[in-house]
Amino acid sequence: MSLPYFRVVDHTIMINFIENILCHFESCFSRRAAFRWFVAIIAGLMLRSDKLGVTSIIRDLALAPGCYEPMLHFFRASSWSLEGIRERWHSAVSQYAPLYKEGNLHVLVGDGVKQSKEGRRMPGIKKLFQESGNSAKPGFIHGHMFGGLGILAGSIRNWACIPLSIRLHDGLQAAREWEGASVSAASHVVQMVEDAYKAALAFGDSLLLLDRYFLTVPALERLGALNASGAVHMDIVTKAKKSCTAYQKPGPRRPGRGRPPKKGAAVHLKDLFASHAGQFQETEAELYGKKQRIRYYSIDLLWGQKLYQELRFVLVEMNGVQSILVSTCLALDPLSIIRLYSYRFRIECMFRELKQQTGAFCYHFWSKHMPRLSYYQKKGEPEPLERVEGEKPRRKVLEAVRAIEMHMALSCISMGILQSLSIRYIGKIGPSQIRYQRTPSKGRVSEATLMHYFRKHFFRLLGQEPGLRITQIIQELQEEPGEQWDSMAS
Repeated sequence: MSLPYFRVVDHTIMINFIENILCHFESCFSRRAAFRWFVAIIAGLMLRSDKLGVTSIIRDLALAPGCYEPMLHFFRASSWSLEGIRERWHSAVSQYAPLYKEGNLHVLVGDGVKQSKEGRRMPGIKKLFQESGNSAKPGFIHGHMFGGLGILAGSIRNWACIPLSIRLHDGLQAAREWEGASVSAASHVVQMVEDAYKAALAFGDSLLLLDRYFLTVPALERLGALNASGAVHMDIVTKAKKSCTAYQKPGPRRPGRGRPPKKGAAVHLKDLFASHAGQFQETEAELYGKKQRIRYYSIDLLWGQKLYQELRFVLVEMNGVQSILVSTCLALDPLSIIRLYSYRFRIECMFRELKQQTGAFCYHFWSKHMPRLSYYQKKGEPEPLERVEGEKPRRKVLEAVRAIEMHMALSCISMGILQSLSIRYIGKIGPSQIRYQRTPSKGRVSEATLMHYFRKHFFRLLGQEPGLRITQIIQELQEEPGEQWDSMAS
């Protein structure tokens, strides 16, 4: 019996697409068992109906109860390389995802994300400042600080930001001297630039869209050093603070002794909204999904204490709000910079889907070797990681860190597969064909709708393709495959 919504051939294409991506990772695992768990976890994250950790995966895939402990062990296993899996995911996205390009440039998007965690023995937890306009929310939380990176796919009308990596960027500095610890001493903003450049090596020349906190001298210096390698070139489009000060280019050198000046007169950028009001251009542009009336003014200035790099600043007025955008690429015209920065909000949608659909941040990896975290720790007292001594305790703590980052990597892969499918099926599948929606979307099928579809029909799809690796692996992990599949497909 065929599925009721659209042609059977489309179903087989979908499940074969998932198969091709998963098999792309097989060489990343030194043991066959590890690859089996990888496939099962990815499939489980794509159709999980709740966010209760490994338990939800076992339940929704109808796996044998004895799978629980081995699946947990997989996250801490030594049979895989986290960096190798990330690189292979970049390769898979480049090969299989319908990526968006701005001219000949891929568009990467980066941002930080904070996740509150109450576990007292989780490595990497620290006190984090929380910005919020809601007075009911506390000013500080205890949790993890991640750096997230995505790449734009689809078209302007049907965006998706495919997650490439989500890494712990803070809270682990005390462990960077430990043997086997791959912990960076760089700041969050510098690590974001490094992560993006690693991705650019897989995709080619790229633009990186960042929020205002990432315009720093160390970030630009690191970007310049990476671009100097010549492998690929990456530019940044970001936002400057209102208090930003830049400098005019130095004038001709005056006769006499002394070094030539590196900069000219200081320019307080926020003052240009008033002093150069007559030079602003007015136009209509499509931003954030609708036509907007904007006024803008572009100027190239030097920026950065002791760096004095030439950047393109675009001052924008829209709906009474003033913003200052910045680009390291002087070839980008002002309207392109404004339009590109408006695409940055897609990473916020990516974080929302990862949290609400695949449960990427619902992990509970801890270690008994971690000293108990005190929420009332006084300034000057040693951090929990500083109190971990001995080779074995440190190794176990690092395994917990690997488990957290592996969970994030698998969540990125599962979400990326769902997003790639939803873009590929624009115009072929309508959301209302899968489940009732009061206000059906005219664009691509959402990640939530696809997960609903897979929860209903996943086993039937696999039953139609018994020769696939994913089919064989899940059957092997089920207690009584024949009976389970008959009941799930009915």
